[in-house]
Amino acid sequence: MTSIHYEKKRSELLNYFDRTAADAWAKLTSDVPVSGIRATVRAGRDQMRQILLDRLPTDLTGRRVLDAGCGTGALANELAKRGAHVIAIDLSPTLIELAKERYHEHLGAIEFYSGDMLDPQYGVFDYVVCMDSVIHYQSPDTVQVLERLAQNTQEKIIFTFAPSNFLLESMIRLGKIFPKKDRSPFIIPISEKKLQEQIELSSGLDRWSITFSQRVSSSFYQSQALCAAFGHLAPLESHVNSEKWSSLLDLTEKWRKRNWKLNAYDRSQGTVFTETPLITT
Repeated sequence: MTSIHYEKKRSELLNYFDRTAADAWAKLTSDVPVSGIRATVRAGRDQMRQILLDRLPTDLTGRRVLDAGCGTGALANELAKRGAHVIAIDLSPTLIELAKERYHEHLGAIEFYSGDMLDPQYGVFDYVVCMDSVIHYQSPDTVQVLERLAQNTQEKIIFTFAPSNFLLESMIRLGKIFPKKDRSPFIIPISEKKLQEQIELSSGLDRWSITFSQRVSSSFYQSQALCAAFGHLAPLESHVNSEKWSSLLDLTEKWRKRNWKLNAYDRSQGTVFTETPLITT
């Protein structure tokens, strides 16, 4: 079950991306020149796309990958180049048709669908990438999305969220002065520390671990990537800033006090193994 808030927000996003902003989004994700602000957003998105790709194997032959919220298909195209069978889903039929036009040469490797990225009908995946698809949701809804995706994912979920910081929150406040008809759906900044704590406490994600964190700050584009891995405890890779370091220390102390251990299941073998904490002191 998805929350009422999630369904309401999906409806708002569909109206925005499929009608109000379809042309602007098509231009932003193309190679045509754009204005200064849009250029920083494009540069930030390009950087983030590469960060997500770097968390995946260079050879994805035989692997099924879900591009959840694929937009105009740039990330799906890169995944197909690596040999993946990609299921690319977006709620906007307009953007999906544009993606099919742009990447028609890979339509055998990519299946584009307009629909709900959480729909279980699309099957089981080795990996899920979710770039800027949950930036309009509160952290409880974001965790619920991850729980739903985890039910049909075998190895990694790599996603982004809008990080809570002064710059992003200032830009959001500035955006509120514009007429309502010109606004995009509000981005909702989330504290990384709070989000990771909620993920840790989620019963639907109890076999998942956050193994990577990196933020992209490109003027008006502010986004943070997290990688959740199934049954895997490895040192958290983080391009450290003060907020992430504080979060890391808090988690370290919590695990040290609890002498925390995780029982994780090896899906391929059906066996149980126990690993020590991700961080020790």
